[in-house]
Order: sequence, then structure tokens, then C-alpha cells
Amino acid sequence: MMRATWNGVVLAEAPRTVRMEGNDYFPPESLNREYFSDSRAKTLCPWKGIASYYNVQVGDEVNPKAAWYYPRPSPLARSIKGHVAFSNSVRVQGEPEEPR
Repeated sequence: MMRATWNGVVLAEAPRTVRMEGNDYFPPESLNREYFSDSRAKTLCPWKGIASYYNVQVGDEVNPKAAWYYPRPSPLARSIKGHVAFSNSVRVQGEPEEPR
């Protein structure tokens, strides 16, 4: 099981993630959405496309742009469509489960 945590709270948990460029991308249904809010930030990756960001909030503490996703990735990165990756401030740990 893969898990993303920040400030003692589980932000996302999934049996498997999509690993790309050293980042684990969690499926959208694995997020605990109560901790996420949209950020206005966007960045451009030359081969994946335009990334959108989430701010993460636990209690009164906000971690700006702590998570990102590609709503419309390029065809080469379609496996991460809508999946969410986390900045280094968020701890990602675990081992993916083997497919059955």
C-alpha cells in the first residue's frame, strides 16, 4: 500500500501508483479530498503538458502547491491523467501491491 502523509494526516492511500520521473502519482479516488483546495498555480512540462496544483491544509497550517496533477496530459503521459503527485514536503512511503 502506498501512502502520502503530511502533518500526521493521510492525504492519499492506494494499493498502486503510477511512477513517472521519480514521482508517485496517486489515483484521484485515493485522495482524502477534505485536505485539498485548488491553487491558481499552473506550470508547463514540455512533454507532459500543463500541471494544475492543489494547496493542502491540515488544521490551520497550509502547504501551498503541495500536490499537482495533469487534467489533460499529452498522449505520452496519458497514464497519469487526473492522478496526483506530491512535493517533497509530503512524505510518500510504502510498497505497491502486486497486481493479481
